[in-house]
Amino acid sequence: MPTRRTALIVIGAIALRITSPKPIGDAWAQAGDQAVRFVKSTSERLTAIVNSNGSPQEKRERIKTVIDATVDVDDLGRFCLSRFWRLATLDQQKQYMALFHDLLVMKVAAHLGEYKGVKVDVGLARRSADTEIVITRIEGRTTATPRVDWVVSTTSGTPKIVDLLAGDTSLRLTQSADFIAYLAHHNYSVQDLIEGMRQMLARTPNVSP
Repeated sequence: MPTRRTALIVIGAIALRITSPKPIGDAWAQAGDQAVRFVKSTSERLTAIVNSNGSPQEKRERIKTVIDATVDVDDLGRFCLSRFWRLATLDQQKQYMALFHDLLVMKVAAHLGEYKGVKVDVGLARRSADTEIVITRIEGRTTATPRVDWVVSTTSGTPKIVDLLAGDTSLRLTQSADFIAYLAHHNYSVQDLIEGMRQMLARTPNVSP
């Protein structure tokens, strides 16, 4: 089933204080200015939500707006379901994608508060295939993975987050493995996964970052 790691797909290392972009490592070059600005802007938008006095529902709605604008959620959702996306019926695909969106919002809302007081240095970017990878380093929080690399696609003309790399681990690959493991324990039934996602959302209390 979806785990806390899902939240990292979006929040990565949420910056409560963002410093000016600076080089981290000689191999990184100024080729990804657009991606660097995008990561910085996304972090700042989430910062405003963390520090606001709105209700949990208001914050979730604002988080959803940020996610919809900055994450390629549909592509991510299809990737995480792997080959089972093609095996699902059109109705199952629709149900799954709606729940996947809701789970992302729920996970981010549930854990965003953990990043209060954290400082994140946004580094430069380098190109990798058809994406830009932006380094961020987390300061002020005990973590085994102080560096998180944001993988940003700009092929559509509008930057979108497509993955995060934490400790050299692809988080969308990890999430996909979680889904496949769940399916393996439920006779590879996409409908069972959908019901499991729905139950997870139903039993999660309202929380405020």
